[in-house]
Amino acid sequence: MNKSNISITQLEYVLAVDKHKHFKKAAKECNVTQPTLSMQISKLENDIGTILFDRSKSPILTTEEGKLIVGQARAILREYKKLYETVAFSKGNLTGQIKLGIIPTLSPYLLPIFAESFSNEYPEIELSIDELKTDEILEKLERDELDVGLLVTPLEGASFIERALYYEPFVLFFSPDHPLLSKDHINEGDIKLRELWLLKEGHCFRSQVLNICGPQKIESKKNSNLKFESGSLETLKNMVTRGSGYTLLPQMMVSSLSEKEKKLIRPFHSKRVPTREVSLIHGRIFLKEKLIDLLEEQIIKNLPEEIRSLKKDNLHIVDLD
Repeated sequence: MNKSNISITQLEYVLAVDKHKHFKKAAKECNVTQPTLSMQISKLENDIGTILFDRSKSPILTTEEGKLIVGQARAILREYKKLYETVAFSKGNLTGQIKLGIIPTLSPYLLPIFAESFSNEYPEIELSIDELKTDEILEKLERDELDVGLLVTPLEGASFIERALYYEPFVLFFSPDHPLLSKDHINEGDIKLRELWLLKEGHCFRSQVLNICGPQKIESKKNSNLKFESGSLETLKNMVTRGSGYTLLPQMMVSSLSEKEKKLIRPFHSKRVPTREVSLIHGRIFLKEKLIDLLEEQIIKNLPEEIRSLKKDNLHIVDLD
Protein backbone atom coordinates (compact mmCIF):
# COMPACT_ATOMS: atom_id res chain seq x y z
CA MET A 1 0.00 0.00 0.00
CA ASN A 2 1.37 3.40 -1.02
CA LYS A 3 0.06 5.65 1.76
CA SER A 4 1.69 8.78 0.38
CA ASN A 5 -0.58 8.71 -2.68
CA ILE A 6 -3.90 8.84 -0.80
CA SER A 7 -5.32 12.37 -1.02
CA ILE A 8 -8.25 14.22 0.47
CA THR A 9 -9.55 14.78 -3.06
CA GLN A 10 -9.60 11.05 -3.76
CA LEU A 11 -11.58 10.45 -0.57
CA GLU A 12 -14.10 13.11 -1.61
CA TYR A 13 -14.49 11.36 -4.97
CA VAL A 14 -15.07 8.03 -3.22
CA LEU A 15 -17.86 9.49 -1.08
CA ALA A 16 -19.48 11.08 -4.12
CA VAL A 17 -19.56 7.79 -6.03
CA ASP A 18 -20.88 5.95 -2.97
CA LYS A 19 -23.64 8.56 -2.69
CA HIS A 20 -24.75 8.64 -6.32
CA LYS A 21 -23.82 5.07 -7.39
CA HIS A 22 -22.90 6.70 -10.69
CA PHE A 23 -19.53 8.06 -11.89
CA LYS A 24 -20.96 10.80 -14.11
CA LYS A 25 -23.22 12.18 -11.37
CA ALA A 26 -20.38 12.00 -8.84
CA ALA A 27 -18.07 13.88 -11.20
CA LYS A 28 -20.68 16.61 -11.68
CA GLU A 29 -21.03 17.05 -7.92
CA CYS A 30 -17.24 17.27 -7.54
CA ASN A 31 -16.98 19.69 -10.47
CA VAL A 32 -14.51 17.53 -12.42
CA THR A 33 -14.69 15.47 -15.59
CA GLN A 34 -15.77 11.87 -15.35
CA PRO A 35 -12.41 10.55 -16.69
CA THR A 36 -10.54 12.53 -14.02
CA LEU A 37 -12.71 11.16 -11.23
CA SER A 38 -12.56 7.59 -12.57
CA MET A 39 -8.78 7.74 -12.95
CA GLN A 40 -8.27 8.99 -9.39
CA ILE A 41 -10.51 6.31 -7.89
CA SER A 42 -8.78 3.59 -9.93
CA LYS A 43 -5.42 4.92 -8.73
CA LEU A 44 -6.61 4.80 -5.13
CA GLU A 45 -7.86 1.22 -5.58
CA ASN A 46 -4.46 0.22 -6.98
CA ASP A 47 -2.60 1.95 -4.15
CA ILE A 48 -4.58 0.25 -1.38
CA GLY A 49 -5.07 -3.03 -3.22
CA THR A 50 -8.86 -3.02 -2.83
CA ILE A 51 -11.74 -2.70 -5.31
CA LEU A 52 -14.16 -0.15 -3.89
CA PHE A 53 -16.94 -0.28 -6.48
CA ASP A 54 -18.48 -3.03 -8.58
CA ARG A 55 -18.70 -1.33 -11.95
CA SER A 56 -20.45 -4.29 -13.61
CA LYS A 57 -23.69 -3.40 -11.80
CA SER A 58 -26.13 -0.65 -12.65
CA PRO A 59 -26.39 1.32 -10.48
CA ILE A 60 -22.79 0.84 -9.30
CA LEU A 61 -22.48 -1.09 -6.05
CA THR A 62 -20.05 -0.36 -3.24
CA THR A 63 -18.20 -3.58 -2.38
CA GLU A 64 -18.09 -4.90 1.19
CA GLU A 65 -14.45 -3.81 1.46
CA GLY A 66 -15.44 -0.51 -0.13
CA LYS A 67 -18.05 0.13 2.56
CA LEU A 68 -15.33 -0.07 5.19
CA ILE A 69 -13.18 2.38 3.24
CA VAL A 70 -16.15 4.72 2.74
CA GLY A 71 -16.72 4.78 6.51
CA GLN A 72 -13.07 5.62 7.15
CA ALA A 73 -13.05 8.23 4.38
CA ARG A 74 -16.06 9.93 5.94
CA ALA A 75 -14.37 10.01 9.35
CA ILE A 76 -11.11 11.38 7.90
CA LEU A 77 -12.88 14.14 5.98
CA ARG A 78 -14.91 15.04 9.05
CA GLU A 79 -11.73 15.53 11.10
CA TYR A 80 -10.02 17.33 8.22
CA LYS A 81 -12.81 19.88 8.06
CA LYS A 82 -12.89 20.18 11.83
CA LEU A 83 -9.22 21.19 11.82
CA TYR A 84 -9.93 24.32 9.78
CA GLU A 85 -13.03 25.21 11.77
CA THR A 86 -11.14 24.85 15.05
CA VAL A 87 -8.53 27.31 13.81
CA ALA A 88 -11.21 29.77 12.63
CA PHE A 89 -13.15 29.65 15.91
CA SER A 90 -9.95 30.01 17.98
CA LYS A 91 -9.47 33.35 16.26
CA GLY A 92 -13.01 34.41 17.08
CA ASN A 93 -14.23 34.08 13.50
CA LEU A 94 -17.90 33.08 13.45
CA THR A 95 -17.95 32.07 9.81
CA GLY A 96 -18.93 29.01 7.81
CA GLN A 97 -22.05 27.19 6.70
CA ILE A 98 -24.75 25.29 8.55
CA LYS A 99 -26.64 22.75 6.44
CA LEU A 100 -29.99 22.27 8.13
CA GLY A 101 -32.73 19.75 7.34
CA ILE A 102 -36.26 20.42 8.61
CA ILE A 103 -39.47 18.39 8.33
CA PRO A 104 -42.47 19.88 6.44
CA THR A 105 -44.76 19.98 9.49
CA LEU A 106 -42.31 22.30 11.25
CA SER A 107 -40.91 24.52 8.52
CA PRO A 108 -43.91 26.83 7.76
CA TYR A 109 -44.28 27.84 11.42
CA LEU A 110 -40.78 27.51 12.89
CA LEU A 111 -38.53 28.87 10.13
CA PRO A 112 -40.16 32.34 9.97
CA ILE A 113 -39.49 32.97 13.67
CA PHE A 114 -35.73 32.39 13.62
CA ALA A 115 -34.23 32.11 10.11
CA GLU A 116 -34.07 35.80 9.25
CA SER A 117 -33.04 36.87 12.76
CA PHE A 118 -30.21 34.31 12.72
CA SER A 119 -29.09 35.61 9.34
CA ASN A 120 -29.08 39.20 10.61
CA GLU A 121 -27.31 38.30 13.85
CA TYR A 122 -24.57 36.28 12.15
CA PRO A 123 -24.08 37.65 8.62
CA GLU A 124 -20.88 35.64 8.07
CA ILE A 125 -22.63 32.30 8.66
CA GLU A 126 -24.51 30.81 5.71
CA LEU A 127 -27.64 28.96 6.81
CA SER A 128 -28.60 26.48 4.08
CA ILE A 129 -32.03 24.92 4.68
CA ASP A 130 -33.60 21.87 3.04
CA GLU A 131 -37.16 20.66 3.72
CA LEU A 132 -37.12 16.86 3.99
CA LYS A 133 -38.93 13.97 5.64
CA THR A 134 -37.49 12.51 8.84
CA ASP A 135 -35.92 9.44 7.23
CA GLU A 136 -34.29 11.62 4.56
CA ILE A 137 -32.80 13.90 7.20
CA LEU A 138 -31.40 10.95 9.15
CA GLU A 139 -29.84 9.46 6.03
CA LYS A 140 -28.22 12.77 5.07
CA LEU A 141 -26.90 13.25 8.60
CA GLU A 142 -25.32 9.80 8.44
CA ARG A 143 -23.61 10.78 5.18
CA ASP A 144 -22.49 14.20 6.51
CA GLU A 145 -24.62 15.87 3.84
CA LEU A 146 -26.40 17.78 6.62
CA ASP A 147 -24.91 19.24 9.79
CA VAL A 148 -28.08 19.27 11.84
CA GLY A 149 -31.77 18.36 11.65
CA LEU A 150 -34.91 19.98 13.07
CA LEU A 151 -37.48 17.30 13.68
CA VAL A 152 -39.73 15.51 16.14
CA THR A 153 -38.17 13.28 18.79
CA PRO A 154 -37.48 10.97 20.52
CA LEU A 155 -35.99 8.86 17.74
CA GLU A 156 -36.19 5.18 18.64
CA GLY A 157 -32.79 3.49 18.44
CA ALA A 158 -31.16 6.36 16.55
CA SER A 159 -27.48 7.07 17.14
CA PHE A 160 -27.86 10.85 17.25
CA ILE A 161 -27.65 13.50 19.93
CA GLU A 162 -31.08 15.09 20.48
CA ARG A 163 -31.22 18.65 21.84
CA ALA A 164 -34.85 19.18 22.91
CA LEU A 165 -35.88 22.74 22.01
CA TYR A 166 -39.54 22.89 22.97
CA TYR A 167 -42.79 20.99 23.47
CA GLU A 168 -45.77 21.73 21.26
CA PRO A 169 -49.35 20.65 22.04
CA PHE A 170 -51.80 19.38 19.44
CA VAL A 171 -55.19 21.01 18.92
CA LEU A 172 -58.20 19.89 16.91
CA PHE A 173 -59.54 21.84 13.93
CA PHE A 174 -63.19 21.14 13.00
CA SER A 175 -65.44 21.74 10.02
CA PRO A 176 -67.81 24.68 10.73
CA ASP A 177 -70.89 22.52 11.39
CA HIS A 178 -69.27 19.71 13.37
CA PRO A 179 -71.21 18.73 16.53
CA LEU A 180 -68.05 18.49 18.67
CA LEU A 181 -67.68 22.27 18.41
CA SER A 182 -70.38 22.43 21.11
CA LYS A 183 -67.72 21.22 23.59
CA ASP A 184 -65.09 23.49 25.13
CA HIS A 185 -62.53 20.68 25.31
CA ILE A 186 -62.15 17.37 23.49
CA ASN A 187 -61.28 13.99 24.97
CA GLU A 188 -59.04 11.60 23.05
CA GLY A 189 -61.91 9.13 23.09
CA ASP A 190 -64.05 11.57 21.07
CA ILE A 191 -61.79 11.22 18.03
CA LYS A 192 -62.95 8.84 15.31
CA LEU A 193 -60.52 7.95 12.57
CA ARG A 194 -63.25 7.81 9.93
CA GLU A 195 -63.76 11.57 10.40
CA LEU A 196 -60.08 12.46 10.63
CA TRP A 197 -58.04 13.88 7.75
CA LEU A 198 -54.46 12.58 7.81
CA LEU A 199 -51.09 13.36 6.33
CA LYS A 200 -49.85 10.68 3.97
CA GLU A 201 -47.49 7.93 5.08
CA GLY A 202 -43.88 8.93 5.63
CA HIS A 203 -44.71 11.96 7.79
CA CYS A 204 -44.00 11.52 11.50
CA PHE A 205 -46.96 13.78 12.32
CA ARG A 206 -49.25 11.11 10.85
CA SER A 207 -47.77 8.47 13.17
CA GLN A 208 -48.30 10.70 16.18
CA VAL A 209 -51.92 11.40 15.26
CA LEU A 210 -52.64 7.70 14.84
CA ASN A 211 -51.12 7.00 18.26
CA ILE A 212 -53.40 9.60 19.83
CA CYS A 213 -56.38 7.79 18.34
CA GLY A 214 -55.35 4.48 19.86
CA PRO A 215 -56.08 1.01 18.41
CA GLN A 216 -58.76 2.13 15.95
CA LYS A 217 -58.90 0.86 12.39
CA ILE A 218 -58.75 3.37 9.57
CA GLU A 219 -62.27 3.23 8.17
CA SER A 220 -63.78 4.89 5.11
CA LYS A 221 -64.98 8.45 5.58
CA LYS A 222 -68.60 9.43 5.11
CA ASN A 223 -67.69 10.22 1.50
CA SER A 224 -66.49 6.63 0.95
CA ASN A 225 -65.63 7.35 -2.68
CA LEU A 226 -63.24 10.17 -1.63
CA LYS A 227 -59.81 9.01 -0.47
CA PHE A 228 -57.18 11.67 0.11
CA GLU A 229 -54.07 11.98 2.29
CA SER A 230 -51.98 15.11 1.94
CA GLY A 231 -48.35 16.08 2.48
CA SER A 232 -49.48 19.51 3.72
CA LEU A 233 -51.23 20.51 6.94
CA GLU A 234 -52.52 23.62 5.16
CA THR A 235 -54.27 21.43 2.58
CA LEU A 236 -55.85 19.29 5.30
CA LYS A 237 -57.06 22.42 7.07
CA ASN A 238 -58.71 23.66 3.86
CA MET A 239 -60.34 20.25 3.24
CA VAL A 240 -61.89 20.47 6.70
CA THR A 241 -62.98 24.10 6.32
CA ARG A 242 -64.79 23.47 3.04
CA GLY A 243 -65.93 19.94 3.82
CA SER A 244 -66.49 17.81 6.89
CA GLY A 245 -64.65 16.08 9.71
CA TYR A 246 -61.56 17.40 11.46
CA THR A 247 -57.79 17.26 11.62
CA LEU A 248 -55.07 17.80 14.21
CA LEU A 249 -52.81 20.83 14.04
CA PRO A 250 -49.67 21.82 15.97
CA GLN A 251 -50.17 24.73 18.36
CA MET A 252 -47.76 27.04 16.50
CA MET A 253 -49.96 26.83 13.40
CA VAL A 254 -52.85 28.45 15.27
CA SER A 255 -51.31 31.94 15.16
CA SER A 256 -51.42 31.83 11.34
CA LEU A 257 -55.18 31.16 11.28
CA SER A 258 -57.79 33.83 10.65
CA GLU A 259 -60.07 34.88 13.50
CA LYS A 260 -62.89 32.92 11.86
CA GLU A 261 -60.72 29.79 11.63
CA LYS A 262 -59.59 30.11 15.25
CA LYS A 263 -63.22 29.64 16.29
CA LEU A 264 -63.02 26.13 14.82
CA ILE A 265 -60.15 25.15 17.17
CA ARG A 266 -60.69 23.08 20.30
CA PRO A 267 -58.01 22.00 22.77
CA PHE A 268 -57.78 18.58 24.40
CA HIS A 269 -59.37 18.14 27.82
CA SER A 270 -56.57 16.62 29.83
CA LYS A 271 -53.64 17.50 32.05
CA ARG A 272 -51.68 15.21 29.73
CA VAL A 273 -52.37 17.06 26.50
CA PRO A 274 -50.96 15.19 23.47
CA THR A 275 -47.75 16.98 22.62
CA ARG A 276 -44.74 16.65 20.33
CA GLU A 277 -41.12 17.20 21.32
CA VAL A 278 -39.13 19.23 18.78
CA SER A 279 -35.35 18.89 18.76
CA LEU A 280 -32.15 19.78 16.99
CA ILE A 281 -30.30 16.55 16.23
CA HIS A 282 -26.78 15.84 15.02
CA GLY A 283 -24.27 13.03 15.01
CA ARG A 284 -22.31 12.04 18.08
CA ILE A 285 -19.11 12.95 16.25
CA PHE A 286 -19.95 16.24 14.61
CA LEU A 287 -18.52 19.44 13.22
CA LYS A 288 -19.54 23.02 13.78
CA GLU A 289 -20.39 22.65 17.46
CA LYS A 290 -20.16 26.40 18.07
CA LEU A 291 -22.36 27.20 15.07
CA ILE A 292 -24.98 24.67 16.16
CA ASP A 293 -24.92 26.15 19.68
CA LEU A 294 -25.67 29.58 18.18
CA LEU A 295 -28.51 28.16 16.08
CA GLU A 296 -30.06 26.43 19.10
CA GLU A 297 -29.83 29.64 21.14
CA GLN A 298 -31.46 31.69 18.38
CA ILE A 299 -34.38 29.27 17.94
CA ILE A 300 -35.17 29.14 21.66
CA LYS A 301 -34.88 32.92 22.03
CA ASN A 302 -37.48 33.50 19.29
CA LEU A 303 -40.07 30.93 20.36
CA PRO A 304 -43.49 32.24 21.42
CA GLU A 305 -43.65 32.60 25.21
CA GLU A 306 -46.54 30.13 25.55
CA ILE A 307 -44.42 27.45 23.82
CA ARG A 308 -41.13 28.29 25.52
CA SER A 309 -42.69 28.07 28.99
CA LEU A 310 -44.14 24.56 28.61
CA LYS A 311 -42.45 21.92 30.77
CA LYS A 312 -42.12 18.29 29.78
CA ASP A 313 -43.37 16.95 33.14
CA ASN A 314 -46.86 18.36 32.53
CA LEU A 315 -47.22 16.95 29.02
CA HIS A 316 -47.93 13.70 27.22
CA ILE A 317 -45.24 13.29 24.57
CA VAL A 318 -46.75 11.29 21.69
CA ASP A 319 -44.52 8.53 20.29
CA LEU A 320 -43.58 8.40 16.62
CA ASP A 321 -44.42 4.71 16.22
